[in-house]
Parts: sequence; C-alpha cells; structure tokens
Amino acid sequence: MDWDRPARRLGIDDLAACQRLAEDRDWGREDRKWRFLFSVGDVYGIDDGEGELAAVTVSTPYGRDVAAISMVLVAKRYERRGLGGRIMRHAMDNTETKSFCLTATEYGRPLYERLGYRSVGLCTTYTGTGEGPTGRGVSVPAEADDMPAVHALDTEVFGADRSRLVDGLPSFCETFHVVRDESGLRGFGGVWWNDDRAVVGPVTAQDGETALALVEEIVPAGPIRLDIDHRHPELVDWARRHGLAPAFTTTVMEYGAPVANDPSRLHLPVAQALG
Repeated sequence: MDWDRPARRLGIDDLAACQRLAEDRDWGREDRKWRFLFSVGDVYGIDDGEGELAAVTVSTPYGRDVAAISMVLVAKRYERRGLGGRIMRHAMDNTETKSFCLTATEYGRPLYERLGYRSVGLCTTYTGTGEGPTGRGVSVPAEADDMPAVHALDTEVFGADRSRLVDGLPSFCETFHVVRDESGLRGFGGVWWNDDRAVVGPVTAQDGETALALVEEIVPAGPIRLDIDHRHPELVDWARRHGLAPAFTTTVMEYGAPVANDPSRLHLPVAQALG
C-alpha cells in the first residue's frame, strides 16, 4: 500500500466498504446507524489501493460549536502504521468547530490522548431483554408541531445546534415520544434498531423523573441496549432492576474548548457515535 495515499470524503456508495472494514474489526454491519451517519455527518476514508478501505472515521459537526468523532477504524492488516492518527487529524482539520467529543474504548483511548483529547466522564453500556412498554401514559408520540420545541431543548441541553440530527429523529427512530405539560415540553425520547438490538436513546428531559417515565414507556420487548453516563445513577439503578447487565465501559473525551452541554438533562444519547 502507498502510505501517502490521501484521505478522501466518502459517499453512500462507499457504505459497503465501510461495513466490510467494520466487520474486519469484529464490529457489526450496523446498516441503519451507518446510513444515518452518512446523512448527518462527514465520512472520511483512506483507500488501500486494492478496492477496500484501510481506515475510516466520521465527523458529525453541530454548527461551529462541536463535532462528534466516531467510527475510527483501521483494517487489522494495516494497524500500527499511523493510519488511525492520520484519518483522525484529517477529519479534525476539515471540521471547523471549537470543540470535538467522542467516546473511547480502552483500545482507542491512547491514540486520542496523544492527539490531545482529555477525559471528562465514563459511560457504561447495559444490555439485556426489555419487557415492553409500561408506565402511566406520561408520554405521547411526537407530532410535527412538537419538533421546534424538541430542537430548542436539544440545543439548550447539548450546547450546540444539531438541526440535521434532530430533524431526522422521527424517521430514524422506531418510537419517538415527548412529554408535555402546561409549561411546555418536558422531554423527548426515542428507540431505534441497530442490527438485531434496540437502542434506547435519545432521552433528554428536564428532570430524572421525566427521563425514567420516557424510558419505561418507549422501551420495547426484546434485546435492548442503554448507554448510561455514570452521572445518571438513577438510570443505572433502573437497568439493574430490569435485569440488564454491564457490557463494557467507555471514556467520554473532549478536545478544544469545553463542550457547553448539560449532562444532568442529557440522560441517554442517540448513539455514542453522535455525542
């Protein structure tokens, strides 16, 4: 392989090659997730000269405030040759934001630390089997008229304008609910299927009680996953009470200016790949 081969912006026609690279790293194909990332973010790759990708990453910018970096993958046959750092630097150099965020596995964290990322928290993924929706009917399916308030709350809590992502949530999510009261929107939550497992998220709410009500009313029957920030012990308690077990823990990291988000109201992410 020509190690000076340039990185390039990928398009949806490169989806299958991204999935083959993910499978090479023992990840799933995650078709729905990849398609959503292509629709809201910028996907970059380095070709190996033999019709495959040697490396790939995704940068999802939210205005000029912050971008989420994800899916940092290097083919096993090309690892330890600097490609991870090169594709990361290319993505960051081509994203004009004040900050970057990502979630790092123990395997990937040394690379991000060398690039200047700092740890700001921990997130544990819980998996198990959902029993289906319960609750008191606090939430209702979101309607088109709810979306301006959903967008406003997401911007306030996340600290950046995520218009493209938020606009896509009703169609991306299998279930997308909101909680309203006389004061307005109290929270929103969704569930989407990633391969054969339902991901519970996003859940953004003004308080923990509303967040738990959303979770209980949107969680489906069958295999489920929740990515829970350690700053939300009430969700950890809910997961344990419902028989979910910790699968792995990642480190939440930032680069550049501190991300001006409010973790106390950001209960579950859409996906770790999206911040």
